[in-house]
Amino acid sequence: MLELKEGVRHPVDFILNGKPARGLAEPRMLLSDFLRQELGCAEIHVGCEHGVCGACTVLIDGIPARSCLTLAVQTAGRTVETVRSLAAEDGALSDLQEAFRRHHALQCGYCTPGILMSAEQFLRERADPSEQEVREMLSGHICRCTGYVGIVEAILETARSRAGAR
Repeated sequence: MLELKEGVRHPVDFILNGKPARGLAEPRMLLSDFLRQELGCAEIHVGCEHGVCGACTVLIDGIPARSCLTLAVQTAGRTVETVRSLAAEDGALSDLQEAFRRHHALQCGYCTPGILMSAEQFLRERADPSEQEVREMLSGHICRCTGYVGIVEAILETARSRAGAR
């Protein structure tokens, strides 16, 4: 097991949005700070810094995680996905992102990256979710602008669209 020393920056190597990434982090550096400060990932939003609001949600090995509660060194050798992983290489929005746009599922947009990451993972596991299941998944996210109606509609539309494409 790697011994980490306080005050010393350690290399952290992992896959970020499908590409190798590397940076240096002190043992107590949060993943949210590491992604923003070391790797320039401005799409990581930190709202509460307590894991309550969900704005900083990323996928680590395909599982939603609060980057404000995860240490950067914990991602060594793992796969981390941010909202940038959803769009195509040419910048075209994913079907889920397009549905959010169509349904006005964002206003200020601060919570949107985290919600999109949770929703993407949720849809990977549940091809045909009910409205109640979508609302339960969203209960881990705080959105102060939208009232969630457009968000729920966008997620349900994406699920129906993906089911039709199968």
